[in-house]
Amino acid sequence: MTNTNITPPKQALLVFAGGLVLMLCGVALDKMGVMGMERLYPWTIATGFMLLFAIFNSIMCMNADSFAKYWGVSMYSYLALAAVLGLSAWLCSGVSLGEAESYKSIYIVVTFGFLVFLSMVNAMKNIVNFAEKEDWSQPRKRK
Repeated sequence: MTNTNITPPKQALLVFAGGLVLMLCGVALDKMGVMGMERLYPWTIATGFMLLFAIFNSIMCMNADSFAKYWGVSMYSYLALAAVLGLSAWLCSGVSLGEAESYKSIYIVVTFGFLVFLSMVNAMKNIVNFAEKEDWSQPRKRK
C-alpha cells in the first residue's frame, strides 16, 4: 500500500489522540475553574483535527505505491476518525452534532475538502509520472 511507516490508520490514531488530549484538557480546566470552556470548544477541536488529518494524509499519499489502495484505507480511517472525534466532542460538551450550530456543515465541508485534497495529489502525481516518462529532447508528436 505505501512505503512509509505512517499508514492512514496510524495517522488517524495520532490525530485522534491529539484531539482527545485537547478536549480533555479543556474540560479539566473548566472543571477546575481555571478557564471557562466554550460550549462548542470540543466541536472546534474535532473539526480542526479532522482538517489536520485531511491535509497530512493527502501529503502522505505522495509516497503511496498504489493510490487506489491508499485511497480506500484513507477513507475508512477518515470516517472512523470523524466518528470517534464526533463522539468524543459530544461526550465532552453534551452537545450533539445536530445541535452544534454550524459544525454539521463544517463536517461536510471538511469531508469534501479531504476528497478534493486526495484528488489533487493524485492528479499531480500522474502529471509528474507522465513528465518523467516523456523524452524532453524531442517530444513525441501526438495526434
